[in-house]
Amino acid sequence: MSIRSIRERVNLSIYTHKSAVLRNFRIISLFVSIAAVLTLIYYHGYPQSTESKKFLFGIIKGSFFFYVFHFFIRVFYDFHPLKFIKKNWLESLMMFMLFVDGVSDLLFNTLVIEKFSVGIGFESFPHLSTIFIQLYLLAVVSVYIFRTSTLLPKIKLHPASLFLLSFGIMIFGGALLLMLPEMTTIDGSMPFIDALFTATSANCVTGLTVVDTATYFTFKGQLVILILIKLGGLNIVMFGGFLALASKFGFGVKHHEVIEGFVSKDSLLSATGMMGKIFIWSILIEGISSLLLFLFWDPAIPFKNIEEKTFFSVFHAVSAFNNAGFSLFTDNLFNEAVRYNYLVHIIIAGTVFFGSLGFVALFELFSIENLRERLKYPWKELEIGTKIALYYSVFLVLLGAAIIFFIESDKILKDCTFLEAVISSVFQSTVTRTAGYNTVDISLLSTPVLFVMIFLMFIGASSSSTGGGVKTSSVAIMFASVYSTIRGKKNVELYKRNIPADLINNAIAIIIFYCAYIGVSLFILSVSEMDNLSAHGKTFIDLLFENVSAMSTVGLSTGVTSLLSGFGKAMIILSMFVGRVGTLTIIFAVAKSVISTNYKYPNARTLVG
Repeated sequence: MSIRSIRERVNLSIYTHKSAVLRNFRIISLFVSIAAVLTLIYYHGYPQSTESKKFLFGIIKGSFFFYVFHFFIRVFYDFHPLKFIKKNWLESLMMFMLFVDGVSDLLFNTLVIEKFSVGIGFESFPHLSTIFIQLYLLAVVSVYIFRTSTLLPKIKLHPASLFLLSFGIMIFGGALLLMLPEMTTIDGSMPFIDALFTATSANCVTGLTVVDTATYFTFKGQLVILILIKLGGLNIVMFGGFLALASKFGFGVKHHEVIEGFVSKDSLLSATGMMGKIFIWSILIEGISSLLLFLFWDPAIPFKNIEEKTFFSVFHAVSAFNNAGFSLFTDNLFNEAVRYNYLVHIIIAGTVFFGSLGFVALFELFSIENLRERLKYPWKELEIGTKIALYYSVFLVLLGAAIIFFIESDKILKDCTFLEAVISSVFQSTVTRTAGYNTVDISLLSTPVLFVMIFLMFIGASSSSTGGGVKTSSVAIMFASVYSTIRGKKNVELYKRNIPADLINNAIAIIIFYCAYIGVSLFILSVSEMDNLSAHGKTFIDLLFENVSAMSTVGLSTGVTSLLSGFGKAMIILSMFVGRVGTLTIIFAVAKSVISTNYKYPNARTLVG
């Protein structure tokens, strides 16, 4: 009897109770995952005795045993076990690692991964791997339940509402984690408003801080911030992949305009592959940046060990690519330890620039398939979205760098050599649009430079990127519309392409709503904060700079953030949230659908201007 015939007999024998067994294990998995995550939070969030550590880690080990057993059950009940393992290769690899560690623990009372990591000098890696594996398995279980649930398809949510909800959950969850005693170096817990501010800034990849990230948070707190940055950056660009599961919620093509701010329509047609591609590319770019930073940190920086140096490298690479601007150095990159480390400045500026281009542009510019196609067909031009992202980004960087160089050359850059002044100017111009890094004292910049930086922050990054602002595409379309109006053209043209009316309306709406929100929030802040700021030598332009920085999710500040009242912090939190998710997304989420658009009123004639 062949193996195939034996397997067919097994399949027939288990068919009748397959659904019931898998359903029960699915329910148990959810509760085990929640219990394990809560255990991890308590284990890492509160001081523990030796006995409590042993007890809690025993619960975590028990959850790992259940995961392995559940995985074997799923393999056994699948009609094609080998195909199932290949399809779920990453989960299979992790289960194999857990199985080997479990056997090693039972037989030799030691963990293989712990022995290996200690041997190469990473003594804390086993704890990090435990957290990573547990979170990954929770995600796997959640997706598994999502795919097989019969309840979720009955839930009718607008995609914009779901998008807002996802950010809200991550922000409040992150704030609660940052309030745990083990996350900070202070006695007790972090005040809620400060924790909420930090979590919002991290998840909305802004970089504004009310405390010193380097000294206020422990390693665990800094790790939570890093995770929030990564999740926030991925969420903004991977949301387009939600349409791959649209049938689960009953969404239709009419909701595509909600997603177009994140990825292009063409990309949505293959959203499942897009999500994996975005994740892999982001990890690859962050990995390369981390390696370069690790190699080129100044030897004089007093890293405690190789683990700390590695964490600093990964943290700044992830923060830079996701345009967050968080730094583990006091005073950001203006810190004495890195202020003159120009190779690091170049690496971080390059990482920020790639992150601000947007994934759609990155794929077209640097994917192997497109590179081969351009070599084969040299005459083939870039897509218009990629042209806008690339040309406008380069132009804005050069424009800002030139202005900073010429105005500040005899001020804050007077002690620099020509090359150092050029690097500093290019760096500050690059990161000003999207990320809150600084290698100069922002509070000492002249008013004209602050005005230019506000303009750069207002424009921001490109579509499908992790950066904020009104986006280069909106500005490009608006300028094209203005130019066509001045020239008396009937159609709006850009790079020899006709721009349809709906794109023009969206671009204008984004810019108007953006300006309106900044105006209203700035008025409120000027009423609540101006007296306090004036007492500390701050002017209205400092408040304007702070507000635009928050709304554009940039994170630069002239020193206003730490001076804000509780109400002022709440307003900046709202600005960061609105700037991250987008004004149009919020409008789509709260606006009522129009019953019909199949009508037209008589044309109106009136004076304009």
